[in-house]
Amino acid sequence: MNAHEMLELWWTVPAGLALLGYGLSLAGLTRAQRAVWVRARIRQVHRPAHGASKYPGIPVTLAFQDPSTGREFVRRNAGRHGDAIEEAWVGRELAVRYPRGRPERFRVALHTAEDDKGRGGPNCAVVLLLVGSIVHAAVARGYPWALLGFGALLAVVTAAGPDLRTVRSRDALLSSAVAVPAQVVAVARNVYTDGEGDEIVVHTPVVCFTAHEGTEVTVLVREGIPEPGRSLGRELTVHYAPSDLTVYTCDLAAERRSNERSVGVIIMLFIAGAAATVVGAALL
Repeated sequence: MNAHEMLELWWTVPAGLALLGYGLSLAGLTRAQRAVWVRARIRQVHRPAHGASKYPGIPVTLAFQDPSTGREFVRRNAGRHGDAIEEAWVGRELAVRYPRGRPERFRVALHTAEDDKGRGGPNCAVVLLLVGSIVHAAVARGYPWALLGFGALLAVVTAAGPDLRTVRSRDALLSSAVAVPAQVVAVARNVYTDGEGDEIVVHTPVVCFTAHEGTEVTVLVREGIPEPGRSLGRELTVHYAPSDLTVYTCDLAAERRSNERSVGVIIMLFIAGAAATVVGAALL
């Protein structure tokens, strides 16, 4: 077998990984499925240091109980154990997983739809297989296959993906938003370097507000605050969803315009994908 024939078998790698991943998932043998999943509760919220990085999120102290022993564990988390927490308040419940018998190795899981089934890796392998197949077909049979393949893939992803549902759900929650006073208590600072070697400084305000139920909430606000680098100590207004404290904005009008633009972009991408599919099929 020469090198060209070996390259023709590229698909076996992502296909094999996908089959292996789905097989382990069905057998309940993935790392996520073998782990212990429990609900943790935020016991204490710690204020982030002014000028620190935004990536650790809001440092908190979590409390959870090991179901096998009944022992309660209280551990501090500052982004080193799983997902960073960007909205924190005392009493908030979060999903936590850890290897059986090793609760000190806990990890916060904010998005558990695929994590608890262990199918995130196999799903990525399937996407790579589809993209590779489309590229292979386009090279071997011509550009109409590229239009047909990538158009169909784009249309399916935009129609079945979670983006549109997320935008509409957020917009619905903010339709009954409550306005409360808030204050910037710290500003996170991150420095990046662009392709030309210039430094780009990104500031992310840390905002505290008290919900009408008396819950004190600390959040990282990525958008909606003008001149964020100079916002320390600034008083402002936060609009939050009463049924979900993780949904909030400092500029309700701008949020609505952004949601409308997002819906428009998703619809345009779907139309473009469908049109490319039709054109590709007609050119075959």
